Amino acid sequence: MITPSVTELVTTLSGDELPAYVYDLTALAAHAQAVRAALPPAVELYYAAKANPAPRVLAALAPYVTGYEVASGGELEHVRDAVPGQPLAFGGPGKTETELRRALKLGVERFHVESEHELRLLAEIAGAGSHTADVLLRVNLPLGEEELGGAALAMGGRPSPFGLDPDRLERCLGHFTADGRLRLRGIHAHLASGLDAPAQTAVAGRVAAWARELSDRHGLAPTEVNVGGGMGVDYARPDHRFDWAAYGAGLADVARDNPGLTLRTEPGRALTAYCGWYVTEVLDLKHSGGEAFAVLRGGTHHLRTPVTKQHDQPFRVLPDDRWDRSWPRPAVAGERVTLVGQLCTPKDVLARRVPMDTLRVGDRIAFALAGAYAWNISHHDFLMHPHPGFHYLGG
Repeated sequence: MITPSVTELVTTLSGDELPAYVYDLTALAAHAQAVRAALPPAVELYYAAKANPAPRVLAALAPYVTGYEVASGGELEHVRDAVPGQPLAFGGPGKTETELRRALKLGVERFHVESEHELRLLAEIAGAGSHTADVLLRVNLPLGEEELGGAALAMGGRPSPFGLDPDRLERCLGHFTADGRLRLRGIHAHLASGLDAPAQTAVAGRVAAWARELSDRHGLAPTEVNVGGGMGVDYARPDHRFDWAAYGAGLADVARDNPGLTLRTEPGRALTAYCGWYVTEVLDLKHSGGEAFAVLRGGTHHLRTPVTKQHDQPFRVLPDDRWDRSWPRPAVAGERVTLVGQLCTPKDVLARRVPMDTLRVGDRIAFALAGAYAWNISHHDFLMHPHPGFHYLGG
């Protein structure tokens, strides 16, 4: 689960250099290369930068992705600076006039439009600046529980602030006029997160078939269908990964059934989660009400993921035999231990009642799957504890 290079680095860090995020960019590149190889050559692979926008992570992915999806003006500027010249798609609800104007000036390749109002605003800004905007209309297709029932998070298929219902999307088609300021390139749909490969393939097929039927009915010529991301990452089984080979074979079938369409997928978490570890140490061990608690440096203000997803973050204990105190080293053995941080709130929990063979004050804890939606979604300055260090290996 943890790579040797990460383990080696962790052993060299002092307590005051912890907590730390450690990213293995060599492992990230190998994973991204395998994902790219599993997909049909004609399928475009975009990285959803919101999962982890660290510049070195973005750069490590550049050889293997077609482009990057950004979801705010801040991400747009950041990614353009980190990986200049790479294609960008601008998605997300509630785009402001300032963001759209800046995106047009920076030459964003695709706009994922979420509403008729947004489309009108984009047309007005494009016209005033003599720009051209290439658009994918985001559709919220109604899908049943048999298609989305396994989703960890649903963004569509039901009432949602994301995208356009099919009938409202069709009302937008009249805004694509002969003046060419807006060009309809196709359809975007990101309906759920946490699906396995068969479910992802089924959703992709449904979206592509709907786009083809829309095109036939209105005499359109869309060339692209973005089927979104949301590939499952199993925090309860950190060594189990999404079946990219099966998904690639499924997308090849979808492409054969929809000739003339370019398929695009835009994973985030499933690309970068595995390359990152949040490493800390045990500061204290205590018992309360018959239960054992390990108090760690840092906490959920650095690694918010287990709170937001309501899970136990997987981890590995890295024993550290150094002990120079005059009193016996606090330890537990053969107990269930709850791992908590330094915050003054009972919600600062990273893992609950985990069976532990041995755990001692001073031992290191390396939390896995910390390469996505971890540091960047956390409330860093609560209680003003020091920020973690950041280490990048390889790349």
